[in-house]
Amino acid sequence: MTGPSSHLRVTAEAYDAVVALYADLAKDALDDQPLDRAALDVFAEVVRTAGGGPVAELGCGPGYTTAYLRGLGLDVFGLDLAPAMIERARETFPDLRFEVGSMDALDLADGALRGIVSWYSLIHVPPEEVPAYLGEFGRVLAPGGHLLLGFFESEDEPVTPFDHKVTTAYRWPIDELAALARAAGFAEVGRVLRKPHEGERQHRRGSLLMRRR
Repeated sequence: MTGPSSHLRVTAEAYDAVVALYADLAKDALDDQPLDRAALDVFAEVVRTAGGGPVAELGCGPGYTTAYLRGLGLDVFGLDLAPAMIERARETFPDLRFEVGSMDALDLADGALRGIVSWYSLIHVPPEEVPAYLGEFGRVLAPGGHLLLGFFESEDEPVTPFDHKVTTAYRWPIDELAALARAAGFAEVGRVLRKPHEGERQHRRGSLLMRRR
């Protein structure tokens, strides 16, 4: 990829424009979300049980989830498309590694990672491009490595765009997203669906834990 496509540019600029507000909201995002923490905790456990190794949070924003994963004993770094988000993450967590980059074209060797977390970052990718992103995740994951996807679930509707607070995002039927991951070489380990909590946007949340075949 020689330059960012339109949706990448729009997404990066949108998040850079709200970095202070977004970082403030993200700081405590996991505090009252036991099911979200459970999904991340299980991901960390399966990575450790498989022998550990490097893990990337792709679309890390201001770095709070990356730091949470580090607290679970993972050798983790964060990557995000938005330079201002990465600058904020580096200021907040100077002992962690953060890089600017796009998760559709990772500057990593084949099989370099033992785990990937895409926590509500794949949501901004146009649906027709999602298979290519999952293919790139599979390329950089070693066989047996794990992938955790966090996303908005569309319940009984097809893939549906919605007006996310920052920029356009998409809600996915969990079975359809799982099928795309299987087609990209992943096997499903488990899934979580939860209702939105008070104060959250009224869309169901989903997470998928996958293993690279």
